[in-house]
Amino acid sequence: MQHGHCLLGHPAVRLAAVIGVPDDLRTEIVKAFIVLHESIDAGEALVLELQNYVKSRLSAHEYPRQIDFVASLPMTATGKIIRRELRDK
Repeated sequence: MQHGHCLLGHPAVRLAAVIGVPDDLRTEIVKAFIVLHESIDAGEALVLELQNYVKSRLSAHEYPRQIDFVASLPMTATGKIIRRELRDK
């Protein structure tokens, strides 16, 4: 998904992964898991800033409707994000 690449362009974001999650209204929505750079505070203001950042660069409906700030992302030995583990959470 290009959402993750878009989020990586934001100066607060160190790592990002996106997945689709079930949604009763829209069938599926975009959920982002984000690791922030040190000294960046996660909060509702940053959630809105990141959503607007994606909206301004991709189609408006492609922004992450859910954002979880996490300390790390599950990775393979070769450095790929294991999205299956994110879906299982």
